Amino acid sequence: MSTSDKIRLFQVATGNLGSEMIGRIQAHPDIELVGLHCYTADKIGRDAGEIVGGDPIGVRATGTVEEIIAAKPDVLTFHGVFPDEDLYVKVLEAGINVVTTADWITGYHRDANHPHPSGRKVSEVIADACERGGATFYGTGMNPGLNQILAIANSADVADIENVTVTESVDVSCHHSVDTWQAVGYGRPVDDPTIPESLHKYTAVFADSVYLMADAFDLELDEVKFDYELGACTEDVDLGWYFLPKGSLGANYIKYQGMVDGVARVESHLEWQMTPHTDPSWKIRGCYITQITGDPMIYNKHMVFPAKGVDLSNPDNFASIGMTVTGMPALNALKAVVAAPPGIVTSNDLPLRAFAGRFKV
Repeated sequence: MSTSDKIRLFQVATGNLGSEMIGRIQAHPDIELVGLHCYTADKIGRDAGEIVGGDPIGVRATGTVEEIIAAKPDVLTFHGVFPDEDLYVKVLEAGINVVTTADWITGYHRDANHPHPSGRKVSEVIADACERGGATFYGTGMNPGLNQILAIANSADVADIENVTVTESVDVSCHHSVDTWQAVGYGRPVDDPTIPESLHKYTAVFADSVYLMADAFDLELDEVKFDYELGACTEDVDLGWYFLPKGSLGANYIKYQGMVDGVARVESHLEWQMTPHTDPSWKIRGCYITQITGDPMIYNKHMVFPAKGVDLSNPDNFASIGMTVTGMPALNALKAVVAAPPGIVTSNDLPLRAFAGRFKV
């Protein structure tokens, strides 16, 4: 880490999440943004602040890994929709720590479903890069990520646990990522036989979230099962940024269940709707829920509200909240990640202070 009081940060990507984080970094007392890496040619050379629709901040976007390494940051945050493992390896080998919000919690899912071109497990490739560079690699987010950390904390006063289930119950229409929703099948006819595999492929990181919790509970799982229900649109739905024809996928209920001797013990559920006009439909509660069956029983809602004065009639402001809660667990963990030993770490390896926010100064 640099001798400065602030962590020197290089950010990758300025999509929905990355754009939100450029602004949040400016107000974060622990962080200095020293660079921005973009994949889109028309962004390279422009000021980061202007790229995300704000005032100039004196940081210009670059487009090569060599420029990242030359800047000598303490850590890189990756906010692309999908991982860039080649970039991870080069940066880690250069001794730069990496925190990603893209599809990584424990590495189980990437190893199982996305073979590395070399034929090796992705986690092995990344771990070797960490060892060569003496760097640390960490994946987080809101869900998966903080949602499972909250569940673990909620179990601290339970004597005998039978089941732990975390549920994300949200309206996802504010998450304007066309690539994401096309990938999981939203907008395709609900009877399209490719949808279940698409949902599994692009949500399988939630199996990681089950393994993360099981690890914290010292619970050895036999397997993680995937189950789903699909909600078909009962009418055409035009969201302005996305169109859902009648009869297409517009909502889902997904379960990832960690099984021991045929019994579900640790679970992550995803209750998503793009529109309430689906059959079946679910009662979206707009929060993250932890339910623990045991002695005693626990039911906890993690509810997120806008800051004072924020106008939620503006859909951009609503979307901003979702991006904030996804990206801030990464920013607030940076100091702990930089201080951590080299290698791949999970939230179980970091101290409690890695999950603490910062007071406004």
